[in-house]
Amino acid sequence: MIDSQITDKLFSHLVMLRRWFHQHPELAFDEANTAQRIITELEHLDIAYDYAGVGHAVIGRIRGQDPDKSTIGLRAEMDALPGTESTGASYTSINPGKMHACGHGAHMAMLLGAADMLVKNPPPGPVNLIFQPAEESGGGARTAITDGALQNVVAIFAGHVTHEYVTGQIMVRDDLVTAQSDRFVIRIRGKGGHGARPHETTDAIVISGFLITALQTLVSRETNPLHSAVVTIGKVRAGSAANIIAEEAELEGSIRTFRSEVRRHIHHGMERMIGAVAELHNAEIEISISEGYPSVVNEPVATAVARKAAREIVGDENVVVSEFPSMGSEDFAYYLGNVRGAFVRFGARATDWEPVPLHNPAFDIDEKVLAIGANFYNRVARLAHAQIAHDQTGELINGV
Repeated sequence: MIDSQITDKLFSHLVMLRRWFHQHPELAFDEANTAQRIITELEHLDIAYDYAGVGHAVIGRIRGQDPDKSTIGLRAEMDALPGTESTGASYTSINPGKMHACGHGAHMAMLLGAADMLVKNPPPGPVNLIFQPAEESGGGARTAITDGALQNVVAIFAGHVTHEYVTGQIMVRDDLVTAQSDRFVIRIRGKGGHGARPHETTDAIVISGFLITALQTLVSRETNPLHSAVVTIGKVRAGSAANIIAEEAELEGSIRTFRSEVRRHIHHGMERMIGAVAELHNAEIEISISEGYPSVVNEPVATAVARKAAREIVGDENVVVSEFPSMGSEDFAYYLGNVRGAFVRFGARATDWEPVPLHNPAFDIDEKVLAIGANFYNRVARLAHAQIAHDQTGELINGV
């Protein structure tokens, strides 16, 4: 069962919008054209908005029936990823080396669809439509918050497309949803030289290979198997020619954990291991670790509202619960550090499709999910107003 309030005309418009966004991807904090397209849509709907220009966050503000009530926030991301698309779709990216491999174009279209419905049938109170830059790498949520995304907001909701579930399913999980994520850079300095005389050198590439495999033992041999952790080396830079032994190398990667004690152990273990490898190979090695996004933890009252909205849209049998949280990360966590909220996932895979992971150059969506997402945002905003009622001090006076 799918309860849809979207007309055929609106759905066609959302498909067009999503394809435009998909075809014109922009990277983190460079979403100027994307922001202007969103602004055009908001102006067409006569929705007031804030756009500071710096960072490119766009915040649409729907007043609702009673503008003095507290506000509900709905969030969509704007940024794309570096990469060359291989979907072969008619709306393939026209911006070389950039693509919407994480489906953010769909998220923007969904939120604009909800905006259309919320304007034509105003909700009980205000709704902030938060179009956020730089989710993938820049922590753009903090920029949006600085720009006023959470002004008067008492609850916020967001979702993400995925091939983990088929179209028509919505995943709503209580409590822990995503891992905390950190980034690191390892810089190795050895001694370069001729490829024929390795005994006169300290080979930075050999040391890199040693470290790449050794670091995995921090997970496989030093972390409790019941306490998840992932250490990924995602980028390696070294060397200049086939017959030159590299003097320098650089590794970049990420650390994903759920528990703070595991996070600390991985950090300390990497520093310990790098010191030992540097001494073993007579090299200079340094590491810098940048703490990244916190875990997304759904708040109970907001989660109940999200689950109720999902049931009304797709039916109880299509609201699924993931047994385990995701090792992915999400800067939606920064909003949840300020207000209650919930993060869901929208199944976006047709039943006859083979699953394609997010961030893959072949990732695409079943566009029927656009109607589901737009309906969900429309419904969850109304339910949140009805079931998370607050007085002027922000105290909860009604619940689910």
